[in-house]
Amino acid sequence: MSRGYAMRFFVHTTALALCCALAGCVSSRGLHPTGTLTDPRSLKAEQSLAAVPLSPTAWPAQDWWIGFGDPQLTALINEALQNNPSLDEVEARARQAQAVADGADAARKPRVDLDNEIAGAVLSKKDALYPQYVLGKFGWAKSASLNFSWDLDLWGGKRKAWEAALGRSRAEQIDAYGTRILLSVNVARAYVRLGYGFAQQDVAEAELERSGKTLALVRRMVAGGLGTRQQESLADSQVASAEQQKSQADRAIDAARSSLSVLVGQGPDRGLAITRPHLLDPVGIALPDKLSVDLIGRRADLVAARWQVEAASRDIKATKTEFLPNVSLAAMAGFVAVGSENLFQLPARTYSAGPALTLPIFDGGRLRAKLASSDAAYDQMVARYNGLLIAALNDVSDTLSALTSVRKQITLEKRAQEDALKSWEDAMSEYKGGVSGPLTPLISRQQLLLADQRTAVLESEEADISIRLIEALGGGFGAASNADSVSR
Repeated sequence: MSRGYAMRFFVHTTALALCCALAGCVSSRGLHPTGTLTDPRSLKAEQSLAAVPLSPTAWPAQDWWIGFGDPQLTALINEALQNNPSLDEVEARARQAQAVADGADAARKPRVDLDNEIAGAVLSKKDALYPQYVLGKFGWAKSASLNFSWDLDLWGGKRKAWEAALGRSRAEQIDAYGTRILLSVNVARAYVRLGYGFAQQDVAEAELERSGKTLALVRRMVAGGLGTRQQESLADSQVASAEQQKSQADRAIDAARSSLSVLVGQGPDRGLAITRPHLLDPVGIALPDKLSVDLIGRRADLVAARWQVEAASRDIKATKTEFLPNVSLAAMAGFVAVGSENLFQLPARTYSAGPALTLPIFDGGRLRAKLASSDAAYDQMVARYNGLLIAALNDVSDTLSALTSVRKQITLEKRAQEDALKSWEDAMSEYKGGVSGPLTPLISRQQLLLADQRTAVLESEEADISIRLIEALGGGFGAASNADSVSR
């Protein structure tokens, strides 16, 4: 067959195949995704945030924890960002995703392989492919060749697959950065719990001191015939209760230290070296302007989800190209010899070259099922993104509302605390002077204890909610040019 005839045959075959493609042998008609990304401007929050001051600088800084003014907290977060095993896991996952993307990119490029083979065999005397002098005898079949192949990717399907893999790699990198933010938030919140444990301890020790003074007074009065054994037993039970509260506070301190040891990636002895935290200065109440629009670029989970949507979109485009005809090139050049013949000689040369055309005509619905799966995956990613966007905006609003409420409660509780302290001091003076019975100072002291406990809880909640607001606003993601980096 002449080369001209072979080329004409290929051209005619290609034209026929393209005609079949235009006729729609395997069609993607009727298949398409239905998901639609939510426009953040459509999520109304003006009324909920009407009373909140707005500032373009209200976004958290990348190292937001420094603003709390506690060097020990800063050291703990830096230590956690260096040692926590969860970061190693997510960063390894990000590297794995990048390797997958690199593999998809490599699939788009030409490939050259070197094959070198030698095999010994007794050839059949009826084998017409080999010369007579080697038939029926043991001989060595030797070959060496270079093989070239290249999928031309006429419709860009492999490029779209590579872009999809890149999008997923990007999402994994951002998830890794989001894990760093979450880790810093968890360390800060555990640090707040440690501070609350010490505050509980202070309240318990103050109550133990007050109950001890009351018990000593009651015992003197019983010894002087002015009190009863029942009053003494009651006063003693209050001392025991205060001791139990102190033991509970000690345990809360140990638990918080243990949590911090885990977060910084160290053994339990590391927690023992953590001293009492300074009282964290909570963040001010202010929100960035254009919150609903800019939030999508300030939260790592939203940015990663958007990249997943983009990757799913590229998957659909890549799958659609599989319905179309495609051309690939292949070539081979090398040497083949049998027996004792020298392999590398001109008569032993061999070569081949030619294009190949592929066109799906009937596949039992495989491609349509694959495209339907890609469409569904896109809809799933869109729904996930929309859900995260809605939850993120409401998270900011709800956290801000909680912070406003707890600050009002603190103001009122401190007033109640001052009144309870004065009431207890007055009641003790009256009890010592014989003006009132023991029940009055007991009730006053219980009210003071409750006020002290509620104040400690509210101040701890204020610091914790402030940290949660920082997290809700993105935790500093996008605050600096290196926010996209996940390297340590």
